[in-house]
Amino acid sequence: MEEDALRAGSRVIAGVDEVGRGPLAGPVTAAAVVLDPANIPDGIDDSKKLSPGRRETLADLIHRTSRVAVIHVGVDEIDRLNILRASHLAMVLALRRLPQVPDLALIDGKLLPHDLPCPAQALVKGDARSLSIAAASIVAKVARDRVMVDLAQQHPGYGWERNAGYPTAGHRAALRNLGATPHHRRSFAPVRNILYQEKTTTS
Repeated sequence: MEEDALRAGSRVIAGVDEVGRGPLAGPVTAAAVVLDPANIPDGIDDSKKLSPGRRETLADLIHRTSRVAVIHVGVDEIDRLNILRASHLAMVLALRRLPQVPDLALIDGKLLPHDLPCPAQALVKGDARSLSIAAASIVAKVARDRVMVDLAQQHPGYGWERNAGYPTAGHRAALRNLGATPHHRRSFAPVRNILYQEKTTTS
């Protein structure tokens, strides 16, 4: 995809991906990455296909060799906007944070966000079709996982250091037993239902 864009005249090409649409807690995170064609780290792939240790190593290499921007959009915005619009906001803000406006953004997914600062192309399964998007998926995943590990120390019992806020059986059980934290997404049905049950129980 990048080679096609270069042949078409683009010089600065950013890959954009987000992680964290499905969790019940924590931010949605987007990364924008402009790879250096002369210094691309070996082994870049869809972040879901890589081990946590390999993701960490590659994320560090990508940060050192590429232009990178990472944005976290928190639960207040997720609940206010909805998760799709919040993830699109994170993508737009990540592109705007890059030190140079790209000539083209390759964005994972089938929908393009509004208010993009540059021309863009949506790519379904983009992390398997574009090295730049795959690099962005790695950076976003590592950054978000680190946030969830930090939040797990503040709110033990939910297993966020293991499940990253996704609705595993253990996380759902903790939500029922411990209740919702300020970092839970109240617009998501499992959280909303717990809060409703608490309200009806105490009223």
